[in-house]
Amino acid sequence: MNDLNIDLHCDLLYYLLNSDSKIDDQELRCSLPNLKEGNIKLQVMAIYASTTKNSSKEGIKQSEIFSELLTNKNFFLFDTENYKNIENQNRVGLLSSIENASSFCEEDSDLDVGFKTLETIIRNTQKILYIGLTHHSENRFGGGNNSEAGLKADGKILVDYLADKKIAIDLAHTSDQLAYDILNYIDQRNYNISVLASHSNYRTVYQNNRNLPDELVKEVIKRKGLIGLNFIKDYIDHHHPERFYEHIQYGLDLGAENCIAYGADFFFDKDHPEQSRYPFFFDEFKDATMYNIINRKLNEKFSPEIMEKISHKNTLNFIKKLWD
Repeated sequence: MNDLNIDLHCDLLYYLLNSDSKIDDQELRCSLPNLKEGNIKLQVMAIYASTTKNSSKEGIKQSEIFSELLTNKNFFLFDTENYKNIENQNRVGLLSSIENASSFCEEDSDLDVGFKTLETIIRNTQKILYIGLTHHSENRFGGGNNSEAGLKADGKILVDYLADKKIAIDLAHTSDQLAYDILNYIDQRNYNISVLASHSNYRTVYQNNRNLPDELVKEVIKRKGLIGLNFIKDYIDHHHPERFYEHIQYGLDLGAENCIAYGADFFFDKDHPEQSRYPFFFDEFKDATMYNIINRKLNEKFSPEIMEKISHKNTLNFIKKLWD
């Protein structure tokens, strides 16, 4: 079974910031050969920078790298119709996203300068699928998943900006308070903004601040968003890879059948400073070549319909709704 697959999050662009990095490096879990073997028809590539000085320069550079990838014969800019074209059958569709708004607006920058940088990134990439306000730490927009801060004044301005842009807001790296504040602010302003958690699992199944509590899961479901299954051990279970499927079952039990997607979070981890955590992935979820094996297991454990929804249909429906 080689169903087409869509993945909501990888850190390939950050890896390619290094001039020596190559798109076909087999040690990279989401290398071009791996994406092709895994039959990835859409890979969302995150633009990421930590909340530090010169973060916006890294953001712009990654948007330029993304633009260069689109000139590669092996890639194409994904659209909900053009992936079906014959000329795209052996190519990988791409869309960009922003993981941490510090990637376009630094802590001490004028906010207007930050928005101009964001517009540059959007021009370079042509489309941004979603933006996450924070990463692990707190920034000028709000609290990351390792903090308790909520939505700040600049964060409200950013949400205002996104209200008519057909760009979703990502809750994968928010504090719980920031997530609730974003949702409440959207409702107060009656904004039509889609939400998702691009690479998060379920906190009730495995305790980690990066995993969603039940209340947020229910909010994403109510808003017809997405929850992208994260393949990293830290968010599945450090010792039991089969709990990946418990996360899926738990999501289904909560009513997320039309919301569950793939958000593997593949990145190059061999030079990660926390080597005690290496390898970050179980062999069963080690790289993009594993999607078709995972699909077979989903087919067996759940149903062909559930497999198709998780592998691609839920994300396709979300994007169509977002862009329409």
